Amino acid sequence: MSTASPEPWPGPRRRARARPVLAPAPVAISVPAAGADAAACIAQAMAPQEPALVLLFGMPAEGLPALGAELRRRLGPDCRVVGCSSAGEIGPQGYCAATVTAVGFPATSFRVGVCVLRDQALVPVSEWMATLRRFHVDFRPDLRRSSFGVLLPDALARQEDVLTATLDAAIPGLPVVGGSSAEGMLFAPTCQMVDGAVHEGAALFVLIETDLAISEVLFSHFSPTDKRAVVTAADTHNRIILELNAEPAAQEYARLAGVPLHALTQTEFARHPLLLRTGKRHHVRAIRAITREGGLELLSGTEPGHILTLGRAMDMTRGFAEVMDALPRPPLMVLGFDCILRRLALERAGMTGQMSELLARYRVVGFNTYGEQHSGMHVNQTFVGMALMPPEAG
Repeated sequence: MSTASPEPWPGPRRRARARPVLAPAPVAISVPAAGADAAACIAQAMAPQEPALVLLFGMPAEGLPALGAELRRRLGPDCRVVGCSSAGEIGPQGYCAATVTAVGFPATSFRVGVCVLRDQALVPVSEWMATLRRFHVDFRPDLRRSSFGVLLPDALARQEDVLTATLDAAIPGLPVVGGSSAEGMLFAPTCQMVDGAVHEGAALFVLIETDLAISEVLFSHFSPTDKRAVVTAADTHNRIILELNAEPAAQEYARLAGVPLHALTQTEFARHPLLLRTGKRHHVRAIRAITREGGLELLSGTEPGHILTLGRAMDMTRGFAEVMDALPRPPLMVLGFDCILRRLALERAGMTGQMSELLARYRVVGFNTYGEQHSGMHVNQTFVGMALMPPEAG
């Protein structure tokens, strides 16, 4: 596992393989979180690009607000600096730990807007809807260019399901990806930061317009089995399944998974997730823990009447490469959000190095999350990303 990448990419390529790129590509760098010169290193890498936006993922020793404010000072008022804490980072060399990963988007090929959706735990849907619609109108997207959104909600507010649905309704047709911010594996209070200012309990929404081509990436390493269960009782606010098939939830889940109740651990939860089918896709509803009362606490929303299918883990690396190879063109960068439960599963399987090599090969940068967002959905144990590619020749 790498801990830092001193050189940003894109780096120099051999001329024989060079391809003409009409629009400058993003640049990424990872620096040690404990380093005293994090701002200087990041600014040195970003300044030549004259970025319109710098995204920061991680938990720097001086705190995200201080780092964001210093980068804003160094890079100038025309550069927005947006960041959140993480459960781990994805840098230019793949998975890394105890780092800050920074991604810069050059102003010559990107235009950005930032919207803060406040009081996430209070679920002010009408206020969010009005705020997002005004924001989108004021942004005035150029329909000749590609546009996408990045959503960074506070995971502890536990309102990502309604938040993503609201965003999808407020700005229909806009591809949106994102990850719920984390604070290591402690489920401690998270941090959302814009230009050095902290926004507690908020969700940050960044609207990005670019000359590059874009393509959403989605990968989950699970397939459905023939074992199903109906949620017959639930605490929807706290995301707890109380009963499955009119039986205590943990007891019935153990029966379906073929694992003794006393042997249920995070490892078994990760191997046998619950899947919710929406449209033609199954989306993971990851289990966080068993409650004292024998319920199942989830990392995504649930409600009575949901029909859940037991999932089966498949290959975590081969399938990922296949998804990436199916992109229209090799990516200049993939802004990625990868569930921390996937990373833990890879570590237990001794496959972290293999996955890091793939992440580096396909130029993925981002962070490990407590949940992922895409297409109006909040999911778990999934990789979601936005691939940025050279424009199609024409």
